[in-house]
Amino acid sequence: MALGAMHLGTKIGYADSCGILDAYVEAGGVWIDTANCYAFWASASGYGGQSETLLGDWIASRNAHEHVRLSTKVGAEPCTPGGFPQDVEGLGQRVVQAAVHQSLNRLRVEKIDLFWAHMEDRSQSISQVTSTFGELVTRGLVSEIGLSNHPAWYAAIANTYAKQSSTPEFTALQLRESYLHPRPDIPVEGEDHPNGMMTAESRDYAARAGISLWAYTPLLNGLYEHPERPLPAAYEHPGSHIRLARIHRWASGLGIKPSQVVLAWLTNTLPQIMPVVGCSTPAQVREAIEATSMTLPTEVLNDLNALDQA
Repeated sequence: MALGAMHLGTKIGYADSCGILDAYVEAGGVWIDTANCYAFWASASGYGGQSETLLGDWIASRNAHEHVRLSTKVGAEPCTPGGFPQDVEGLGQRVVQAAVHQSLNRLRVEKIDLFWAHMEDRSQSISQVTSTFGELVTRGLVSEIGLSNHPAWYAAIANTYAKQSSTPEFTALQLRESYLHPRPDIPVEGEDHPNGMMTAESRDYAARAGISLWAYTPLLNGLYEHPERPLPAAYEHPGSHIRLARIHRWASGLGIKPSQVVLAWLTNTLPQIMPVVGCSTPAQVREAIEATSMTLPTEVLNDLNALDQA
């Protein structure tokens, strides 16, 4: 799993954030996922950078450079307070080149392990975006590059261009995914990206192209642990209730929490998916790592996957 650091430094204060990060490393965690725009909506300034700054302070105070791998993003930082999602920095060459240095400075590292294009920028050609990000790898500023909230066809075109031009390819896709799926005709609350949802097509492309898949919001903001809460409108349909019943049945049978079944399913399914898990306490960190380290019995996987194969 990757620890989602979205709220660290804003919603979650410095001391508690450090406690979560300490617990994550102590439990064997490696990947930490953030973005240069986190968390502009929780900051009085209206701009992001707080998460990266806190991570940099924590890394320096713990000398943790050799123990973690950092994933951050560019493209969604507002140009003006309240400007998201219409007025954002985008993926222009100069913007990306400036942003990567800002992230390096805030994170206090010499290289970013995985650098994402956070959201689509249709004002830039696919070839230009591919060249811009590939150059960061060539220059040694980042190790790998990824596409967040981009459709599979975009990744396929980008990497075809990269092969033809001998440019570093995108190696990862980050999209929203969980065991429950929304109805296609209802807007998903909190999903601001038109191509942000993981689909059967993106799964198939990733498996065939050898690209890693990352999933954000895998636990749907605590939905699996609170059956008393009404389902969000987009998730209120018969399929959700069938899936919830299966999750809770296996949670009871395995003696673990429903959310742990979901995380274990993501890391045991094919293609394997890396869940990005936001935690607010050290206990949640330990539960998440325990879940993503599990090997689910074949019987469980077959039952949970049956609905996708129907």
